[in-house]
Amino acid sequence: MFLIIFAITACSFAVSMLIIRYAHLHRHITSNHPARGPQQSHIGSTPRIGGISIILGMLLGMTLLCSKFNIPWQTGMMWLAAAAPVFLAGLAEDFTNKIGARWRLLAAFTSAAIGVWLMNAQFAHLSIAGVDQLLMISPLFSIALTIFAVGGVCHSMNIIDGYNGLVGGVSSIILVALGFISWKVGDVELYVVSISAVASVVGFLFWNYPRGLIFAGDGGAYLLGFIIAEVSVLLVSRHPEVSPWFPLMLVIYPVWETLFSIYRRKIIKGQSSALPDALHLHQILFSRVVRWMVGKQGAKHLLKRNFLTTPYLWGMGIVTVSPALAFWQNTPVLQFCCLCFAVMYVWLYSRIVRFKSPRWMVLRSKKITTGDSKGESS
Repeated sequence: MFLIIFAITACSFAVSMLIIRYAHLHRHITSNHPARGPQQSHIGSTPRIGGISIILGMLLGMTLLCSKFNIPWQTGMMWLAAAAPVFLAGLAEDFTNKIGARWRLLAAFTSAAIGVWLMNAQFAHLSIAGVDQLLMISPLFSIALTIFAVGGVCHSMNIIDGYNGLVGGVSSIILVALGFISWKVGDVELYVVSISAVASVVGFLFWNYPRGLIFAGDGGAYLLGFIIAEVSVLLVSRHPEVSPWFPLMLVIYPVWETLFSIYRRKIIKGQSSALPDALHLHQILFSRVVRWMVGKQGAKHLLKRNFLTTPYLWGMGIVTVSPALAFWQNTPVLQFCCLCFAVMYVWLYSRIVRFKSPRWMVLRSKKITTGDSKGESS
């Protein structure tokens, strides 16, 4: 088992290395250019097709692990076939910068629909009064709700893909939790998928964090979101003992980030919810909490602020995963935890955006004086 995991990681590592090594041959079509859009936070062009190394690692992992656990190889191929539309749409955006968010979301819905068709991945219950009754009497409602939820999780993982190691680290934490519960309930297939994805991400992360030599891109972010969403749906539908609020607690950070961003843009500002901005939580952490070498625009200063921002969000992922694993069968407790997270997020966001970040969070260089911090508490 160790050798297989090592092989998956090595495959992803090697593909990422080759993409970086020969970047000069494809930089004109695959590099992330900092001049594009308000969400850039780095200097220089970087390959944004790390999703290729992740999916190739998963392909190897599914092949080897399915063989080890006597799972039909067709099962592994069904997962990759279902993921193909959303991954290819994301990858097309990485190459062309011309695939709009609506088309990528449509591709995510298509992948979710294929998952329903090939793997019967649809909700059977959600432990919500009224909704469970509708799921029981209306298969079409179940399918529609599943497609909407899976597409939403795919999009939310792309929303948080902003800094070195962020989407890879958060998705790995979530996938480890899903893999652990899959193993605990004896679902070998879901365990194999989760482990393949984690090992693939680890190989990619070696180059992505902290140096940011390659990015996951939309292809990688949407792929990881889809795998997380499908494992979650199947885990809950196959094993009634698993609370449907367990996977929701795992993904509450990216999902709530997405919902809050829609509220912030649409309701407060009256703008399109698809309009990009630089006010996501990870971005205001970068600009108002991680004060390392504020004002310096050199590559090394921006890089350091970039990778110093990511551990804050890894911590948030651990904060949500811990109660999820502790109470994976207890729906009322998980519902309460989701509510607590939403309240904590809004409180923290409002503090940071008003330059009142908690003292323990602020990280600044010793060279930066209080006067340089623009009034922020030190």
